[in-house]
Amino acid sequence: MDPVLKFVLPLLLGYIADLLLGDPRSWPHPVKVYGWLISRGTRWLNRGGARFWKGALLTVTLCVAVYISFYFTLIVLSGWPVVYYAFSAVFVFFALANKSLLQEGKEVFAALHHEGVEAGRRRLSWIVGRDTAHLSPNQIRIAVFESMSENLSDGVVAPLFFYAVLGLPGMMLYKMINTLDSMIGYKDKEYLYFGRFAARLDDVANFIPARITALLMILLYGSSRAWHFMIKYGPAHSSPNSGYPEAALAGILDCRFGGPNLYQGVVVNKPYIGENERSIEHGEFSKVMYLNQAVTFVMIISIIAVKYYFIWTAQQ
Repeated sequence: MDPVLKFVLPLLLGYIADLLLGDPRSWPHPVKVYGWLISRGTRWLNRGGARFWKGALLTVTLCVAVYISFYFTLIVLSGWPVVYYAFSAVFVFFALANKSLLQEGKEVFAALHHEGVEAGRRRLSWIVGRDTAHLSPNQIRIAVFESMSENLSDGVVAPLFFYAVLGLPGMMLYKMINTLDSMIGYKDKEYLYFGRFAARLDDVANFIPARITALLMILLYGSSRAWHFMIKYGPAHSSPNSGYPEAALAGILDCRFGGPNLYQGVVVNKPYIGENERSIEHGEFSKVMYLNQAVTFVMIISIIAVKYYFIWTAQQ
């Protein structure tokens, strides 16, 4: 198979499928299988002593298993190009989450705008971990934008980055790392030690993608204020990565993110990101949506261009 086509075709087909379909909730999804494996392993290992090492064992085992299984599956399928392209494209589609993330945010804004604050709070609770029962309309909109900026990195740019570096096996490896963090990477009593390795691994995996996301947002919008915000507020976030895309978006919108929020009844004081405590307007969702789409498109084009350059250079 042509090395450029082998890399580019599944990426483009998967991207187009995500753009058109998103992630229909009724469809089977590899992340559901990941979740089942993590749950089974957690029930078996998250008890007794040495929980950090047990959590590390589960994390490493699942990550290695995912990478190896996809790596050797692609080797087997390489003898049947059509099957290879179809298989790879389907899993690229599953790994990308841009359309579904945008749809989730759009539905929160629509519920808030057409049905009122209670509907907005209820719909927001589907996509964020914070308590939503007492959020104001502006806090709901801010929560959506915070989630969209963070998930642009976790759900789009990071999977694409790992595809660029390690191909489809790397992309699916990243999805396992991210799923592990979302399920056991908590600091509560149950997962404080067991999920610590998974949480740190997720921090490492997202270090470069989060900063790429922020830089693309800034470059595409052409905002010097966003650059200033990223430098000033990005490192101040409690997460080593989430603050960068959040700060970039706060700078683009000239608003303020962060601050105290309730999580399972406990107040968590997150640092403020931004300076202008203004009201977010309903129509601003379109701006953020198109920015997300633009970042995704430019990331894919950039990956293809870099891959083509390296293959072309190697052939000279």
